[in-house]
Amino acid sequence: MTRHPNRPDHLVIGEVLRPHGVRGEVRMRVLTDNREDLPSLEYVYLADSPADKGKNRLDLKSLRFNKAYALLSFNGVDSRDEAEALREKLVLIDIEQATPLEEGQYYLFQLVGMRVVAEGVELGAIREVLQTGANDVYIVDSDIYGELLIPAHDETIVSIDFEAQIVSMTLPEGLLPE
Repeated sequence: MTRHPNRPDHLVIGEVLRPHGVRGEVRMRVLTDNREDLPSLEYVYLADSPADKGKNRLDLKSLRFNKAYALLSFNGVDSRDEAEALREKLVLIDIEQATPLEEGQYYLFQLVGMRVVAEGVELGAIREVLQTGANDVYIVDSDIYGELLIPAHDETIVSIDFEAQIVSMTLPEGLLPE
């Protein structure tokens, strides 16, 4: 299998919110759909951003869930003060640690660079995918219209052809500038 040109080395799975208790445990906002696989992790990386070159690898002592959050403890982080220093860090894993995708699933990075076609007209290429909570938004660089923000959901996505590198869409009325 060839390596995807936009494939990152690491994927973000969460964000440290704050210390939890006094023994070095931290509360993490879970930012992955595959939370059931998190307890099997042996290590993670902490960084200020996904592109941060100074990622810090930490071995996990434990990972458990408390409501919608995960509680993590690390080897070498044994006090509330040490845990406080991890506040607002992103939690990443090696992409090889990620859950294998099922048929029809894909990572958002795979969409970057793909051409967007609507009603037979090529609009441009996806530069970035924003996750808004309600739906994803494709930021498309268009030679015709400049930067386009296109909502991506079941009503707008007709098909995604990874082989041809084309996302076929039906756009909401009024989305394109006149």
